[in-house]
Order: sequence, then structure tokens, then C-alpha cells
Amino acid sequence: MQQFSDDELKQRLTPEQYHVLREHGTEAPGSGELLYSNENGEYHCPVCGGLLFRSDAKYVSTTPGLIGWPSFTEPANTDALTLVPDDSLGMHRTEVLCAHCHSHLGHLFEDSSSPNGQHYCINSAALAFVSPDGTQSAS
Repeated sequence: MQQFSDDELKQRLTPEQYHVLREHGTEAPGSGELLYSNENGEYHCPVCGGLLFRSDAKYVSTTPGLIGWPSFTEPANTDALTLVPDDSLGMHRTEVLCAHCHSHLGHLFEDSSSPNGQHYCINSAALAFVSPDGTQSAS
């Protein structure tokens, strides 16, 4: 995996992507361009290019407090993500990181509206969508 300096990442990423991925930020609810996308394809890490999620695991959450970010039931594979406890902001959550470059993606929650009860709540800014024909679009 190629390593990038902070200066290189600030040039490659949008300010919002840098804030979310490297400073553990969160985009405003409902603001991400991939929130309602239902295209067939894959979601990759904008920093390292690692495969994170597939479109068949994407769904729209109806659980209050979890609406406003792309939602997934499971990662593309068990090695794609690293999960770490996050007790910031007075909450007990599970932070979701890219397993390859440790970029912040979002959080994992229990969610009764999810088909399997798990909700990977991921920032659009932390995803690069790749269609089956290889066309890539980053948020």
C-alpha cells in the first residue's frame, strides 16, 4: 500500500474528505452525494483505493438518528474494515476505519431497520463509488 503524507492528501482530497477521513469528522446529515444512490457497483476508500462495500449491501435506514448517511449491512469482506471502540462525544459507539490505511469512514450501530440488525453508517466523503464498467466518482 502506498503511503501519502498529510500534504499530499490535502492536495488529493477535497477539504471535506480530508476532514472526514483524516480528522475523524462527520459530514452534515443528508449532504452526501452517495446517500440515495442505488447504482450497482462498489465503494472504495478514496485514500488507498481498498474495496470497502458493495452496492448489494446498501440500504436506506429508517431509524431516527441514523438517517442521513449511506448505510450498509456488511463490508465487502471481513478484512476490509477495522472496528474500534469510540467513547467520544459522550456516546459509546464503534468507529469504522479502512483496514488498509486507517482512514475514518463512519460508525457501526445496531439498527432494527437493517436486514441483519447492523448498520454501517458511512460518510459519503469517505467513499469513492466505482461502477461495473470501472467509472469512478468520488464524493
